[in-house]
Amino acid sequence: MDKIAKDVGEIQSRLLDHRPMVNAETRNFVREFEEKRGHRESRLLENLNKAVVETNEEMLSINVEDMNQQLSDVINRLEAANHMAERVQQRELEAQQSTKLQANMEQLKEEWADFLKEQQRLKEEVDEEHAKAVGELSAQYNEKKKDLAKLALV
Repeated sequence: MDKIAKDVGEIQSRLLDHRPMVNAETRNFVREFEEKRGHRESRLLENLNKAVVETNEEMLSINVEDMNQQLSDVINRLEAANHMAERVQQRELEAQQSTKLQANMEQLKEEWADFLKEQQRLKEEVDEEHAKAVGELSAQYNEKKKDLAKLALV
């Protein structure tokens, strides 16, 4: 039974325990990568990194210039739209003020007509009072003339 357990353990370690094989492959890979190639890939990666950084900087300056141009175009369009909106708002305000002005003018015309009617009525009252006063004074002067004529005859 010991032999069977030992044989099963060996079979299990060969079939299921991959550590020795993985360690051997790892050592082989490291040796291949570091010793045989002499850091050729790391230099290549560094060169690629430099090229990418230079390209990024170059593209960044181009992109910044493009963005500045596009932003200035957008700002110009927004200013034009803002100016047109202000003009529309000004016209609307003028139209509202015009209708208010017309309404005020109509009201003032009505008030002026009422004022003129009132003045005409007051003028007629004053004319009537004046005519009465003139009539009364004329009557008084006529009486005084009569009294004077009586005194002069006496």
